[in-house]
Amino acid sequence: MRNWISLGVLIVLGTALTACGDDTVSGKSDAGAANNEEKIVNVYNWSDYIAADTLENFQKETGIKVRYDVYDSMSMLEAKLLAGGSGYDVVFPSLTPFLAQQIKAGIYQPLDWSKLTNSAGLSPTILKTMSKNDPENTYSVPYMVAPTGIGINVAKVKERLGAVPQGSGDLLFSPEVTAKLEDCGISLLDDPVDVIPAVLAWMGKDPISQDPADLAAAMEVLKEIRPNLKYIHSSSYINDLANGDLCVAQGYGGDLIQARDRAKEADNGVEIMALLPREGTAFVIDTMAIPKDAPHPGNAHIFINYMMRPGVVAAITNTTGYANAVPASLENVDDAIKSDPFIYPSDEERAKGFSVPPADKDYERERTRAWSTLKTEIN
Repeated sequence: MRNWISLGVLIVLGTALTACGDDTVSGKSDAGAANNEEKIVNVYNWSDYIAADTLENFQKETGIKVRYDVYDSMSMLEAKLLAGGSGYDVVFPSLTPFLAQQIKAGIYQPLDWSKLTNSAGLSPTILKTMSKNDPENTYSVPYMVAPTGIGINVAKVKERLGAVPQGSGDLLFSPEVTAKLEDCGISLLDDPVDVIPAVLAWMGKDPISQDPADLAAAMEVLKEIRPNLKYIHSSSYINDLANGDLCVAQGYGGDLIQARDRAKEADNGVEIMALLPREGTAFVIDTMAIPKDAPHPGNAHIFINYMMRPGVVAAITNTTGYANAVPASLENVDDAIKSDPFIYPSDEERAKGFSVPPADKDYERERTRAWSTLKTEIN
């Protein structure tokens, strides 16, 4: 996933709530917007990243049919966009390092902000943060914000470690700890951009280092714990945690919340806890953008504008467990989510957050090679 920020922004989401008026809360209807395009918009998004009725309500209101596909890694999205002719009108790239790199590759078209009337309700702090990688917010608007964390099966971990642990990379990267948890299943995200910085933070190194020596040291850690991993994947852990088929999973914030909630709904005796590693973690901004060769750019703007409406995005936050970038939406966000320290972390936790910049080509090439080798050896 899903990109990174220095998370002063989350507190702004909370404090800005009272500054927003009724117009921003209700948002503006897109139903009157018109263009000459066929009534179709092709959307490519992360899996499990909208509310159940988001697309149906959009279609009822606008008459525009949504063709919706999902991916579970940035590499899948990037491969389709770089190849060209994807046919997608709206995509959801993570801000850094992905969107920043993809903008340089020229695969997005500038947004027409005059068509994005609901953008007035976006957090100015998040837009300012994004402008460091998307100058003047030319190509993207924010969608969701989240940390990368660790999900655990409380009973199984306690049974093997003797206590419910505090959040620590030990659960994922310590050979001694992971050996005790191996039989109940450990998973990592399928992206070196998510995993390598987490390993470096756990080692006490600079998590955004691009020193080849640090990369080699991180890979040695991963090779050592590799026999204790069940798999590397960026979405399967949601259901596997909820079903009791995984013991520990590195995961995106909202996904871990979904796993926790699904276990509760299933009433299957599985208790999932989402933890932030005390060594620090990356925080993410996922964005909405329009590919340069999108066949329906007018409909894409209507869709993006709809997704920024406070009521619409609040429902998505309530479903996914991801904080959004529209402060006024908090009026409609469930109290349990607003008060959840994993979704809205404390100042202390936010201070440990970090942002991973785009890698230079030599480092990117070496990191990709090392990661591919690790995965091949696992599979």
